[in-house]
Amino acid sequence: MGLSVAEDFPWTKNNPGSFYYGTFPAGFLWGVGSSAYQTEGAWDKDGKGLSIWDVFTHSKGKVLRNETGDSACDGYYKVKDDIQLLKELKVNHYLLSISWPRIMPTGIKAEQLNEKGIQFYNDTINSLLENNITPIVSLYHWDLPQVLQEKYGGWQNISMINYFNDYANLCFEKFGDRVKHWITFSNPWAVAKQGYETGEHAPGLKLSGCGAYKAAHHIIKTHAKVWHSYNSTWRREQRGMVGISLTSGWGEPVDPHSQTDRDAAERYIQFHLGWFANPIYRGDYPEVMKNYVGRKSAQQGLGTSRLPTFSVQEKTYIKGTSDFLGIGHFTTRYVLQKNFPFLQVSSYHTDHDLAELVDPNWPAPGPKWLYSVPWGFRRLLNFIKTQYGNPLIYVTENGVSETVQCPQLCDEWRIQYLKGYINEILKALNDGVNVKGYTAWSLLDKFEWNKGFSERFGLYHIDFKDKNKPRYPKASVDYYKKIISANGFPNPREVENWHRKAMDTCSASHQHLPADSLITHMEMVTEIVLPTVFTLCILISIVLLIFYLRNHS
Repeated sequence: MGLSVAEDFPWTKNNPGSFYYGTFPAGFLWGVGSSAYQTEGAWDKDGKGLSIWDVFTHSKGKVLRNETGDSACDGYYKVKDDIQLLKELKVNHYLLSISWPRIMPTGIKAEQLNEKGIQFYNDTINSLLENNITPIVSLYHWDLPQVLQEKYGGWQNISMINYFNDYANLCFEKFGDRVKHWITFSNPWAVAKQGYETGEHAPGLKLSGCGAYKAAHHIIKTHAKVWHSYNSTWRREQRGMVGISLTSGWGEPVDPHSQTDRDAAERYIQFHLGWFANPIYRGDYPEVMKNYVGRKSAQQGLGTSRLPTFSVQEKTYIKGTSDFLGIGHFTTRYVLQKNFPFLQVSSYHTDHDLAELVDPNWPAPGPKWLYSVPWGFRRLLNFIKTQYGNPLIYVTENGVSETVQCPQLCDEWRIQYLKGYINEILKALNDGVNVKGYTAWSLLDKFEWNKGFSERFGLYHIDFKDKNKPRYPKASVDYYKKIISANGFPNPREVENWHRKAMDTCSASHQHLPADSLITHMEMVTEIVLPTVFTLCILISIVLLIFYLRNHS
């Protein structure tokens, strides 16, 4: 199936930016999310083992400003405080992840369990339920036990399948009586590509052209094994659901009338989303991936494709192993055909023969990669509906970050982003897409992987320079609360009113911040401005001295 262009969707025929007023179905779930390594801190406390991110961030030069998640948001010590924030938001659910090395320090069940870690998650889950908040739990948001990386090469090794399955079964045993929504892996695309291909993320391996495909292959097989474990051992008793969370942008053809651009946009989606979703929903890698990687492998003189193959039995075993599809989505790209010349050095990047463009008019409030393009979300959701048989979807990650240095509570761009993207889900529901819940990303400003604390996704601002890590609501908190309580966008006057009130509230909240802002500002003055001025003075003095000596010699 080729990519649909705007004409295929009656709603967007005239104006993809048009806003639709209406409400979500009764029982639609509203939530917010975060992950263990990004928020918990307490990296070496209470018997927790080392994760690959502990080791990666402790190596100089891997993360911006050499920042680490050692203490992050101190979420390990602030569960009660953060649950108060969730109550304030009036969310139905909270998406969190379990740190594998916190409950199984070496990653190997037979070696050691950490009861204090298990207790921590038990307490967290119980506190959420006591406050009528449903936990949605991811088993893996990137923090692999370091021992498994050192001993076996992490996701490059097939032995991960059984180790992870043991870990998953321990979680089902300990928490499954109360947790009914499980995610096996959060954004495995990033784990594979950035961990084992480009090395931007832990474990930092640069196995170009092969590493990502091999890691993904083992992750997909692991996911299927865990689903089958739950299905045969736990489902009847616990009656929960097991899915996976896949993050993908939307790819729009630059010229919707050009077949090569449409094919390139299709490849963009298949190399991101289809790489994982196609085996799970259709039994194998996308044909276009097999063709492109196979052909390029042959051009290199390789006997077999760099993209591994599934046996007939494996295809059958993997197909249908998701009770729901979690979708993370942030942005859109325009895509066109681009032939990469034949190179001896292969890479995932050059395998799909395409170039990505952005429209300079798209708002980009924060980092260079995250443009606000709401209409792409609806197209992605419709693509999933047609490609994968209209599966049950939970939006597991959607949000926008800012990169400003000063505390910024009046986050109008986040309000606009949430309003636009959530509205596209409402349109997709009217297209017949089966979306049951939405998770804003994220509850708190947190450690943003190789970007350190420079990117802030939180609805709540954290002052990381203050050892107490105080949380302050941004304007988007007030706005998101209104969407939740109205279950959508009832009418223009009311929605406009929300916006005005949220901005008024944040102007008032800013009064709480002067001390922090001033401290941060003073630190900037002392850390950056003063040394710079001092250095300039010295340089000017030297130059003047040289002139003086020259003139008098």
